[in-house]
Amino acid sequence: MIKPAKPEPPSTERPPDGGVEVFVTDEQTDHPIDTDRWAQLATHALAERGVRRGELSLTFVDEATIAELNAEHMGADGPTDVLSFPLDDGDDAAGTDPRVPVLLGDVVICPAVAAANAPAHAAGAVEPHPGHPTHDGSLGSELSLLVVHGVLHVLGLDHAEPDETAEMHAAERAILAGGAPSGSALR
Repeated sequence: MIKPAKPEPPSTERPPDGGVEVFVTDEQTDHPIDTDRWAQLATHALAERGVRRGELSLTFVDEATIAELNAEHMGADGPTDVLSFPLDDGDDAAGTDPRVPVLLGDVVICPAVAAANAPAHAAGAVEPHPGHPTHDGSLGSELSLLVVHGVLHVLGLDHAEPDETAEMHAAERAILAGGAPSGSALR
């Protein structure tokens, strides 16, 4: 009797340049999510910030899940729209073996909260978020903003101080102006 060959384990070989990989999962049912669209935008945001290798996860969750994460990691009550969890220091990417992935971090987004917040970012809104890019008030535009915002947090940008806030908003505008998925351009 001939024994079947054992299947080979998945390859851990990385492309010679390392490359950038974005893994998107949708763990909610409130709003349909086009995972390819958001992977492309996150990849674009990383490239615009000079990231040439690494892995990023982007996960869409429901309000209960993001509220739990918000309480556990931020000490805040209730759901929020986006949370970012940086992992490896991006500076490590230059000197490490390109076959070993650089784990950039995780971005978690709640589409239900994004849908509720989207009108506040619309151009001409009664109370737009000061400094944030404005858009057409759609969920797609709000998700574009949140994907880029989350990626920028993973890369170390923040908005705790006025100069940091200005840098974050300028980076959001620049990235979204050059690569927002169709129908989600921001101003």
